[in-house]
Amino acid sequence: MTTIAVTGHMDLTADTLPLVQEEFRSLLHEYQNELVGVTCLARGADTLFAEAVVEAGGQLMVILPSRDYRLAKVKPDHAPVFDRLAAVAQVVTMPYDTANREAYEAANGELLKHADRLVAVWDGAPPSGKGGGTADTVEQARSAGVPVDVVWPRGARRGA
Repeated sequence: MTTIAVTGHMDLTADTLPLVQEEFRSLLHEYQNELVGVTCLARGADTLFAEAVVEAGGQLMVILPSRDYRLAKVKPDHAPVFDRLAAVAQVVTMPYDTANREAYEAANGELLKHADRLVAVWDGAPPSGKGGGTADTVEQARSAGVPVDVVWPRGARRGA
């Protein structure tokens, strides 16, 4: 089994979503049924990755940053796919009551503890300084010696 974790932008444009989805399908195809995908299941890259893992016959592990994450952070339009994927996953909830920067950083650290590789849907922008973002997770993975595959297809864009 190979365990691949994901980090990535939540604000991908509608035109970018199918580009990233196709990259994930291509990347995960070689791991058919020999894959554990680890994700925080946020909107955007995390959810696309989770769907590709399930499609490839892999197992899914979801790391929730806090006990209130589903209620506080999952928007109504994202809830059906979140719930569908969480229902087929091993779910690990971090020991935080509230989804905040500290909880996100801890969740990313937990995600990397399980990872043989990290896939990052990342435009290459440096860390924002807030902590817990995509660039921070890439830096943390590289520092820990976890191989990072950056996915940013030609034409990919982030929304406003």
